[in-house]
Amino acid sequence: MTALSVITPPSERKLKNHVSLTQSIANSLTMAYRGLLKIKRTPEQLFDVTLQPIIFTVMFAYLFGGAVAGGVQNYLPSLIPGILVQTVITTSVVTGVQLREDMDKGVFDRFKSLPIARIAPLAGALLADTIRYAIATTITFAVGFVMGYHPAAGLGFVIVAGLLVIVSSWAISWIFAFFGVIARTASSVQGISFMVLFPLTFLSNAYVPVDSLPGWLQWFVNINPVSHLVTAVRELANNGVWGADAWYALLGAAVIVAIFAPLTVRAYMRKA
Repeated sequence: MTALSVITPPSERKLKNHVSLTQSIANSLTMAYRGLLKIKRTPEQLFDVTLQPIIFTVMFAYLFGGAVAGGVQNYLPSLIPGILVQTVITTSVVTGVQLREDMDKGVFDRFKSLPIARIAPLAGALLADTIRYAIATTITFAVGFVMGYHPAAGLGFVIVAGLLVIVSSWAISWIFAFFGVIARTASSVQGISFMVLFPLTFLSNAYVPVDSLPGWLQWFVNINPVSHLVTAVRELANNGVWGADAWYALLGAAVIVAIFAPLTVRAYMRKA
């Protein structure tokens, strides 16, 4: 004779709709690993973080070096931090674009049927993109070194400067993730993001001294958060100084996360 198992009626089952913090973290790390596998299988996704620093550094150094600083070598200590900030922040746009593409393809609909934390796909995507920021940071400093840029503060402060840019860009990626959730298409996410990003990056002190700009424009450049981040990176890499601009950059990153993380999660949960 075979033993019969007792089946509990559905009405008497205790179902849990709660996922523990440990499981949420584990699921998010798994989704981050998925993002890295996507990069491995389609390495062309890294073209922006590998080619853009090289092209922009060489182009701006030889176009503006003589006019701004009297020569390329004199311009590099000012240019490399500016290129670094612009490249890494621009890379954060990809977060929102890929998020929208996954949602359009129905990938997130499949995740709904899995016993995982609903926030994991979003958190994993944001976490995986920090690898892209690290690659862009490394290549930018490497290109500058090849062209003759040798940060006076040493490798330790260069690493701190790179981490500051990565943290700030991760915070900014929450803005573009929000666009990715609420926008209708990936192309609209990219269009909206660059409309916001380009004025902030080019109307800053990344490429030219502030005092060379018209008076009516200087006030905006001085309050531009990108300018504070660029100045902080310059002070760290060139002088080994953690100044007020570095604190402003961290404060700005914290404010962005405090505002856009809840908005993004709320909008995402409504669709997830």
